[in-house]
Amino acid sequence: MATALVSHTSRNWYPKTVLPNQLRILSAPMPHMQSVALGVWMAAGGRYESARLCGISHFLEHLIFKGTAQRSAQQIKEAIEGLGGSVNAFTDTEFTCVYARVPVRHAASALDVLMDMTLHPRLSAGDIERERQVILEEIKMYLDMPMQHVQDLLGTLLWPHQPLGMFLAGTAASVGRIRRADLAAYRQRFYTPANMIVAAAGPVSHRMLVEQVRAAFARVPAGRAQRFRRATQRQQAPRLQCLVKETEQTHLSLGFHAFPRNHPRVHGLNLLHVILGGNMSSRLFHQVREVRGLAYEIGTQVKRYRDTGAFTVLAGVEHRKFVQALRVIVQELARMRRHPVPRDEFERAREFYRSQLLLTLEDTVDHMLWIGESEMMLSRVDPLEAILEDIRRATPADVTRAAREVLQLRRVNLAAIGPLKPREQERARALLEEA
Repeated sequence: MATALVSHTSRNWYPKTVLPNQLRILSAPMPHMQSVALGVWMAAGGRYESARLCGISHFLEHLIFKGTAQRSAQQIKEAIEGLGGSVNAFTDTEFTCVYARVPVRHAASALDVLMDMTLHPRLSAGDIERERQVILEEIKMYLDMPMQHVQDLLGTLLWPHQPLGMFLAGTAASVGRIRRADLAAYRQRFYTPANMIVAAAGPVSHRMLVEQVRAAFARVPAGRAQRFRRATQRQQAPRLQCLVKETEQTHLSLGFHAFPRNHPRVHGLNLLHVILGGNMSSRLFHQVREVRGLAYEIGTQVKRYRDTGAFTVLAGVEHRKFVQALRVIVQELARMRRHPVPRDEFERAREFYRSQLLLTLEDTVDHMLWIGESEMMLSRVDPLEAILEDIRRATPADVTRAAREVLQLRRVNLAAIGPLKPREQERARALLEEA
């Protein structure tokens, strides 16, 4: 059984099977690799939660490592690490994934462990109370990391009083009120075949993968795919939130509402990210760090959800240079809207964007994460050749169009953490309102 999933066939597409109970299984054949990456995905994340149970997806993710009916927590770790592999998990806004990477010959054994963890978690009272304390310490850790915390604050500005704007790990109050009955009900509702995907990347036999998954889920009711509250983003003026705190740097994050994952101009937005802050050749890195020495860390991010998205700028700056750095950032954003991107700069960004995608897909874990996330968010995995062709067809005008649609300074959101004086906060607000 240990080698049942191994395949020596070569394909450049992604086989997909949907079981009668609606569970989706897909694979990325990579016949020349020595490892297999396996992931079990659940459409369970922050945006499916209520304010009362904020953080429950993350709490449950922790608990699936604490033991099942068949295995203790130690046996789960040993069952993967004793095979020379690694096991991990993460909770995101729209999904949870538990995954492992193991040598090829141990693929079936690792998959058995992952399915056991997600189908049969013990959820004992003792484990829940111990892990509650662990998560409360994790929340404290994030609060002590201003580069992380400022992004959480930005979310509350972008999507106030909505699941998208809540803290993914929850708060001390919400985590403190979650009980075993809540966790069991949440698992029963979300960890069901209609809400799940099994993905694999490596020298995998899709047929044998399907057989093993089908056997494990044969008696599991389908359940139903869960819905989430769609985002609303009514904003007509800049929003600013400053957390006054003694830190070594002032951390700031600007955010704009952006395109959902399946938007036709997604490549223009991604290229905008590369040009503005995606690498050391980017405009913000050059102007803020290299030319003026205002920051060590400066960059941009694109967040993509089913129905919305965000474009953010993140920086850590010297306290007394906060307003100066903010002014330079705003000027660069405005310049991006006003002036077309030179052809040579665009070509460099496009080649970087294209090559980063190809380099990511050389790794079995990253490839599994790519196909799993694509299937979870889009219910499909687009052929790589089609994506590369879409990137090839992108033009500088696509970038300018994305910049003008997304980088609307009258609707900017700014979160900042540092020992900011009232006059600095007012200068920042005035700068944004005048932009």
